[in-house]
Amino acid sequence: MTIKTVPTTPYSDQKPGTSGLRKKVPVFQQKNYAENFIQSIFDSLEGFEGQTLVIGGDGRFYNREVIQLAIKMAAANGFGRVLVGRGGILSTPAASNVIRKNKAFGGIVLSASHNPGGPTEDFGIKYNIGNGGPAPEKITDAIFARTKSIDSYKIADAADVNLDLEGTHEIEGMTVTVIDPVADYAELMEQLFDFPAIRKLIAGGFRIVFDAMSAVTGPYAKEILENRLGAAKGSVLNFMPLPDFGGHHPDPNLVHARALYETMMAADAPDFGAASDGDGDRNLIIGKGIFVTPSDSLAMLAANAHLAPGYAKGLAGIARSMPTSGAADRVAAKLGIGIYETPTGWKFFGNLLDAGLATICGEESAGTGSNHVREKDGLWAVLLWLNILAVRKESVLAIVEQHWATYGRNYYSRHDYEEVDTDAANGLMANLRDQLATLPGKTFGALTVETSDDFAYNDPVDHSVSKNQGIRILFVGGSRVVFRLSGTGTSGATLRVYIERFEPDAARHGIDTQEALADLIAVADQIAGIKARTGRNEPTVIT
Repeated sequence: MTIKTVPTTPYSDQKPGTSGLRKKVPVFQQKNYAENFIQSIFDSLEGFEGQTLVIGGDGRFYNREVIQLAIKMAAANGFGRVLVGRGGILSTPAASNVIRKNKAFGGIVLSASHNPGGPTEDFGIKYNIGNGGPAPEKITDAIFARTKSIDSYKIADAADVNLDLEGTHEIEGMTVTVIDPVADYAELMEQLFDFPAIRKLIAGGFRIVFDAMSAVTGPYAKEILENRLGAAKGSVLNFMPLPDFGGHHPDPNLVHARALYETMMAADAPDFGAASDGDGDRNLIIGKGIFVTPSDSLAMLAANAHLAPGYAKGLAGIARSMPTSGAADRVAAKLGIGIYETPTGWKFFGNLLDAGLATICGEESAGTGSNHVREKDGLWAVLLWLNILAVRKESVLAIVEQHWATYGRNYYSRHDYEEVDTDAANGLMANLRDQLATLPGKTFGALTVETSDDFAYNDPVDHSVSKNQGIRILFVGGSRVVFRLSGTGTSGATLRVYIERFEPDAARHGIDTQEALADLIAVADQIAGIKARTGRNEPTVIT
């Protein structure tokens, strides 16, 4: 075996988004495209010689090929050890746990999360740092800068590693260990949650259905829910990870997990339904007859977390992304703990978790997690819900209604306009920014604008500043509309519009969400000119 230095030329489009570099598979298949980005990661880091690197992905198309490249390039660049999941599989939260447990220098996670997979669909590469979390902006900025000037990459001229058998190999003095992708994660979950109580709940006839969406969480959910907790065989649906996710979109929302929703709304529905996404970091929670919004789920998990052994001592604080509803804020106020509002992107929670300021974090986009890892964690959220249900011995519906009665209800919805013309989307946001100074005081029917801004975040730990994180329009009485462009798509632009109304009156908690928000939805279009500027008469997805 030898180490080769291969000449290359830069690509201009390798700027990481909120969760790494995501492009269509044919883009990654261009000559040296993946190699350039991986080498740029290594070139942007210091002090990793002889250290451990974790590599894994969600099993989507092109996963195995890029894992082999990453292993050989890690060897050529001087890493001492690589840990890789069997079959190339590691869910994103499991990868974070492996990094932390083994005190690895960092990790390369191959995923495009909830985006579709297949030969013409999406792929992604993300670098995680030693705390197990996504690289902060200073590192991703350095990686992007390097991609623009890279002229060569290093790779070991070695045979591919057999990813399907656990064991150890050696490449240019670097040890490669293929590990069980599930075992360490399942062990961590047993430490956090009262498995005996959950087993007793299930043994008493409590029925679960979990849709793994032919994605990475399947093996984890099968092992934990069926094998360790005793859920009936067949409770975990679509548990085999497939390169194209079975031709489906692995996003756990009410559009792409519609069959699960309909199952849970039936008269003979199971007691608890859940789903996770492509790489295992998102969750969908549905009780018998009720969908729990991600924003509400964050608040309810935080309010009840003390019922699980891993959180029995209470929470240090709660963090949420800015577009996430304010439901968690009222829980934090009642508990007397800190509440932190960050930009979208899990990397912004890392400093808060490392500093001990927050224990539970969440995003409205179905991502919830805690300080057990440094990524959001879909199956963790499911298990915390099950732990709460086992202790309280009440239905999901009863817990939700009691929470609203105690804290008030935040009617909340997100309207996504996907694959919008990029220039049109940027023009819409620019027009909104131009209105910010003049919007306060304006009235739209019964709604009066109280404040409006372009959200900026001042990190309380490292004091970094992140600007232009989304346009907020807040109305008198607590309602608001938020506009931002997503950084997770691969084609055109995705405009996300978040609409929220706080309703303290329990007598008004049974209204249909879209009906309760109708006037705000209309005002959002009036202010932003969504239909006129995008040519869309309605959102692509409403959640």
